[in-house]
Amino acid sequence: MRDTFNHPDWWRFPVGKTNTISDISGVRVGHADIRGEGICTGVTAVLPHDGDLFRQPVPAAVSVLNGFGKSVGLLQLAELGEIETPILLTNTFGVPACTTALIRRAIAANPEIGRSVGTVNSLVLECNDGKVNDIQVLRVTEADADRAIDNASSGFALGAVGAGSGMKTFGYAGGIGSASRRLTLDGGTAYGLGALVLSNFGAQSDLRVFGQLIPPATDGAGDEPDKGSIIILLATDAPLCSRQLERVARRSGAALGRLGSHIGHQSGDIALAFSTAGAHVRDSRDTHSATRICESRMDTFFAAAVEVVEEAILSALWHSVPSRGYDGSMLPCFRDAYSAFAGQLCEGVS
Repeated sequence: MRDTFNHPDWWRFPVGKTNTISDISGVRVGHADIRGEGICTGVTAVLPHDGDLFRQPVPAAVSVLNGFGKSVGLLQLAELGEIETPILLTNTFGVPACTTALIRRAIAANPEIGRSVGTVNSLVLECNDGKVNDIQVLRVTEADADRAIDNASSGFALGAVGAGSGMKTFGYAGGIGSASRRLTLDGGTAYGLGALVLSNFGAQSDLRVFGQLIPPATDGAGDEPDKGSIIILLATDAPLCSRQLERVARRSGAALGRLGSHIGHQSGDIALAFSTAGAHVRDSRDTHSATRICESRMDTFFAAAVEVVEEAILSALWHSVPSRGYDGSMLPCFRDAYSAFAGQLCEGVS
C-alpha cells in the first residue's frame, strides 16, 4: 500500500514506518483464516499492549456512527472509557464464540474474575460476510479466536484475511486495511496515529478515490445499496483521555463521506479509539497521574483521523483478492478492475 496511495503530494501528514496501526508501539494484530466448502471467514485480533489488559486497561472511547450491528462490550466501554481485553473482529454470527474465548482467557490470567473481583468486559465487533461466506454454518470457534490472538505481531497481512476474508467494500472484495500518520504539534511534540478497518460497506456506483467518481465495474444493474458495515479502530501514543478519544473517533466518519458513502440504513458503522499512553494498573492506588493533550491541539488529531481512515479503507480495497462465494458468485477485485486508474495514481511513486 505504501507504493500505491501514499505519494507525499496526496496527503497532509507523513506516514509511519510500516504505514499500519502497528507503528503505534506495542500494538499488535493477528489473524485466523477459516476456509472450507462454502466457508470464507475468520477472526482478527488487535492487542493494545503485550500485558494483561484486565489488570492494566487502556483509555478508549467509541463513536457509533450508525448502530446497525451486533457487537459486544460497547456499553461498558462508553461508560468507563477503557479497554480491558484484546479487540476481536469477526463475522456477525461469530460474536458469541469470540466473546466466550475472551472471557476464558481473562479468567485463566486472573482466576478471581467474577468472584472476588468484577467480571470482564469482552470487546468483540462484527461485520456481515454473508455475501461470500455461508454465515449460517456458525464456523467461528473459540479456538479460532485464540489462534488470532496467539498470532498477533507487529507485521500482519492486509486484505481478505482474518475477519476480512469474506467482506465487501463498494461492491469489490474488501476486508482488513491499515495506515498510520506521524503528527507534530505546534510546540514540536511528535505522536503517531494508526488505523485498522474491517471494511464491508458502500455502493459501487458511489465510490470516489481522491474525489474522482469511479465508474462501476459493471453496468450498475447489480449495484446494491450502501450497507454492510465498517469497524474503525484508531490507536495513538498521544496522552488523550476518553473524552478526547471519542472526539477523534467521531471525526473518522468524514473519511467514509470522502469515499462516497452516506452511511446507509443497514450499514453498522462503529469507530473505536484508544491510547497506549494512559495504561495504568487498576485499583492499585487512590489516584494516578495523567498528562493530557491541550484542547487547542486537537484539530491536528481530527484531520489526521480522517486521512488515516481514508487510506486504511483504500488499503483494504487494494490488497483484497476475492474468493468465490458459497453460491458460486465472485466479487470483483478493485486492483484488477482499475489497473489503469491505479497506474495513474502510482505515477511518480518510487
